[in-house]
This record gives sequence, structure tokens and C-alpha cells, in this order.
Amino acid sequence: MVDPKAFLESGLELHGHKCPAMPLGLRAGAIAMNRLGVGRSGAKTLLALVELGDDHCAHCFGDGVQTVTGCTFGKGNIKQLGYGKFGLTLVDKRTGRAVRVVPKGEAQMQTKKTPFFTEYRMKGVPPTEVPEEVVDPLIEQVFSSPEDAMFTVGEVFDYDMATKEEDFSSFVCERCGEMVVERYGRVVGDARVCIPCQETMLASR
Repeated sequence: MVDPKAFLESGLELHGHKCPAMPLGLRAGAIAMNRLGVGRSGAKTLLALVELGDDHCAHCFGDGVQTVTGCTFGKGNIKQLGYGKFGLTLVDKRTGRAVRVVPKGEAQMQTKKTPFFTEYRMKGVPPTEVPEEVVDPLIEQVFSSPEDAMFTVGEVFDYDMATKEEDFSSFVCERCGEMVVERYGRVVGDARVCIPCQETMLASR
């Protein structure tokens, strides 16, 4: 069984500050892994689909998911769906089995009523400046609350996923000299270039 609390220190090191949302991602990821009976993804054996958008509170959830599952943007096996929600669907790519885990809205709204948000974050105080005595109880609550009080966990289901081979083809942009993955290349006149160089060259015409 994956213990999310065992990943707290590494999660904090990655994330850079204490808050309740990153541990919430740790726990959601661990619940999903335990439901699927899988370990952390060292390669690309898992795929994490997070429903986060941009520039909203509790976006830190994603760093917790990355830390515990091993699904990272560098490996390309975590995708942000842009829904402005906090759901996580974890897929075991070897079997096609998947499960969706989402923090309960009521629990999240109660957290937003605590001093961490009302006295600090909503007033523009950076999370690095929130006193530990304010944030630590929230982190402990994330780990200690009963699973069914904090999360809705769906049934394991079959995920229909078209697989793509990893692309190793590339070339050097003839304008900036930087390497570009082949399928992102563009041709302007006789030059094979990257997308930013294409845009610059077309704009200057």
C-alpha cells in the first residue's frame, strides 16, 4: 500500500511551501494507486489526468499528484485538462484500468473558511509567509481524515487510450540553431525552422 504521508517531505521539497492542497494531491494519488494496485511510475507506466485549470486556488494539488505517482510533465505522462476542478484520473497504461478520485467539494469549501485562506491567502499573503501553526493543522487534517469524508472514489473502469510511440526524430532549426522535434518543424522559403522562428520570419515580411 502506498502511504501518502511518506512522500510529504519530497513533496514539500518539490513544491516549495506548506499548504493543504499539495498534500491533498499526495493523498488522492495514493488512493488511486492503491485502488489500481500499482506502484510509482518510474517510466511511463501510469498516466495522470488532472482536471486543474490555470491561476486558481489549490492548483498546488498537481504537485502532490506528480510527487506520489511519479507522473511528471518531464515524462509527459501527466495531462492538465483545464476544467478548473480537482479531479484526478489515474490510468495504468499496461492494463488500461483507471480510477477517478476527487476531493469532496464540501470538505474543500470548509478548508477555504479557515484562517489559512481568510486571513492570509485571500489577503495576498504568499504561502511561504503563512505561519506554520496556521497551516500545519490543515496538512495533518488532510492525512488523518477518513477517506470517505475527504474524497469521492469512483469504480475502476477500462480507459480507452490510443498509444503513441515515443518520438526521437529531430532537426536543428536553420535560423536559431536550436534542436526541434521533427513533427513541430516548419518550412519558410527554403529554411526548415522551429515555430517561434517561423512566426518571427512571417511577421517581418
